Formats: sequence, C-alpha cells, structure tokens
Amino acid sequence: MSRHPIDHRTPSDGGRVKQFVRLARELGGEGSHPAVQALTRRPAGRVAKNTKVAEYARIGHGRRV
Repeated sequence: MSRHPIDHRTPSDGGRVKQFVRLARELGGEGSHPAVQALTRRPAGRVAKNTKVAEYARIGHGRRV
C-alpha cells in the first residue's frame, strides 16, 4: 500500500536552520546566555587548579594510577 500524496515530504534545503544560525550569529553573539558568559570570563588558571574533579573521575572510571 502506497502513501497518500499529502504524506510525501519534499526534501528541504535547510532554509529554517540557516535562518536560525544567521540570527544566532547576528543577535546572540558568542555565548549570549549569562551562564555561558560567566564561564567564558572565568580565568584560565582556575581550570589547572581544579584537579579534584579529574581525580574523582579517574577513581570513578576504575583507574588506579
């Protein structure tokens, strides 16, 4: 049994996605959400000092050394 003619979708060229991406680039900027902005402003040195997370992840994965 074949599909009804209305059920056949024509292939999309991605126009809606292109418009969303264009608007995000023009209006939002990189990291427009306040949480993302706070993370990007954080000093880079803080990442190197936070070794507890890496150690907990290592232990959690079962690695001993």
